[in-house]
Amino acid sequence: MLGSVRKAFGVLDLFTEERPEWGVSEIARSLGLSKASAHALLCSLAEGGLLHRTPEGRYRLGWRVVHLNRILFQTAPLRSVARPVMEDLSRTYGETVHLAVLERGRVLYLDKTQGNRAIQVNITREGAYLYAHASSLGKVLLASLEEKEVREIAETHGLPRFTPNTITHLDELFSELEGVRARGVAYDIEEYVEELCCVGTPILDHTGQVVAALSFAVPAYRFKEMKQAYRNVIAEAGRRISEALGFEGRYPQWRTRSR
Repeated sequence: MLGSVRKAFGVLDLFTEERPEWGVSEIARSLGLSKASAHALLCSLAEGGLLHRTPEGRYRLGWRVVHLNRILFQTAPLRSVARPVMEDLSRTYGETVHLAVLERGRVLYLDKTQGNRAIQVNITREGAYLYAHASSLGKVLLASLEEKEVREIAETHGLPRFTPNTITHLDELFSELEGVRARGVAYDIEEYVEELCCVGTPILDHTGQVVAALSFAVPAYRFKEMKQAYRNVIAEAGRRISEALGFEGRYPQWRTRSR
């Protein structure tokens, strides 16, 4: 049973925006399965609504994923607690605010609010994955991990360069994460997107563990003029959300743990 579940996850992981449709033979080759095994697995996932079989006999994600996504977002305490704070920040300061978690070594965006001065950041839409090493959110989340875990993430996903400011060496990343833990916030100074700066802060649960991160995304010219103010505001927002999740104690704190 466990093996079947793992194979099912492997199938679902193949579907991306770049490749939303797969055939039985293609999936079998990609996962190292026999065609018969792949076909049986795909039929089971289609019967459960997680996949949809096209008239041509190929497969796409099924509509049940939308239903599960709605339930997740409507019932997740983190998102429901963070949303009012994010809306208040965007309304007050006019900027874009992001909420994200670390999911299998990458930053997964859970929510996003935009103010009247915000610039459009298309790559950070809800449900998007981004590399952790080049974003303030990712650095906050990586800073909560042990060095071994950060190394494994870097080996798995790499440290690709997006702008001239992107960190691409592991030693430099470790030094940056030490700074994050010392400051309590992380910066992205035009590291993922040129002309865009971010400052991120951790969100802690009732045990004191970092479970998510919150950030401001601000045009570079405006950010450099008000860097300290944005830092103070986002840190205070992170503290408020953490306390609403049951955290008590000095904020922020960094209890590294293996994921």
